[in-house]
Amino acid sequence: MQQNIQVKTGKLIFDCLVDGNKEGELILFLHGFPESSYMWRKLMSHLAQNGFYCVAPDQRGFSKGACPSGKKNYRLDKLAQDVLDISKVLGKSKFHLVGHDWGAAVGWKVVHDHKDVILSWAGISVPHPQAFGKAIVVNDEQRKMSQYIKNFQWPYLPERGIRKNNFKAFRRLWKYSEPDEVEAYLKIFSNPKQLTATLNYYRSNYKLLKMAANRKMFGDIHVPTLFIWGKKDLAIGSYSVGEGHRYMKNDYEYLELDGGHWLIQTNYQDLEKAISNHIDRNNREPQL
Repeated sequence: MQQNIQVKTGKLIFDCLVDGNKEGELILFLHGFPESSYMWRKLMSHLAQNGFYCVAPDQRGFSKGACPSGKKNYRLDKLAQDVLDISKVLGKSKFHLVGHDWGAAVGWKVVHDHKDVILSWAGISVPHPQAFGKAIVVNDEQRKMSQYIKNFQWPYLPERGIRKNNFKAFRRLWKYSEPDEVEAYLKIFSNPKQLTATLNYYRSNYKLLKMAANRKMFGDIHVPTLFIWGKKDLAIGSYSVGEGHRYMKNDYEYLELDGGHWLIQTNYQDLEKAISNHIDRNNREPQL
């Protein structure tokens, strides 16, 4: 049965959705923007039935008790450290990791820097950050797709635009989400401090990503990896996806779907099958 718990790591308190057997292997789920842990509830329920312990935190900024001020607190290294801290509080030295959108970007950082704690990694939509950062600079298609990231660098104005007409812009992104899902998201983004904090993901890491065009920021990936991308994605073009493949140095599976960016809502069955099979192949112990 799914329930909400709070996980305290130092001064931060993360709201987490949990499901499954605490004695089972841990699967951590990292959501993106503008969503929350709520997006994972169906997939978590499925995997929990197979004996796994599923935990999806509302990440830094999205959790009211883990919402420090200042964009410097949302650098990718701090976001990745949150994942490790949460796993330690849960008493797990190794875990499976699944991430979408910004959750995928954070996940790539975790699996790159801390391969020894990762049993398997499944990234959705956002490819290897070195490849994506390069694409933002050198690829015309991706540069146009990522114009919104550049716009987010302005203070105050993006927040005002997002809140306009009762979050009309966000509601367009959530058109495939159920009403209760949208309600859960609005509870987060209606809080001005949390809205600014979540935009700080873009403000704190944009320059870092662009540096990838001229210098090596992230290297090879040495953990079993599944990457899933929708060929109709309006935010992520094919150039960065293709570039990302060459960093995979362990077992690697790539799945291209006939979908856009919000694959958990539009292509759920494809994701459930692929991620379940990927995790099953990389179990330390057989699950129920």
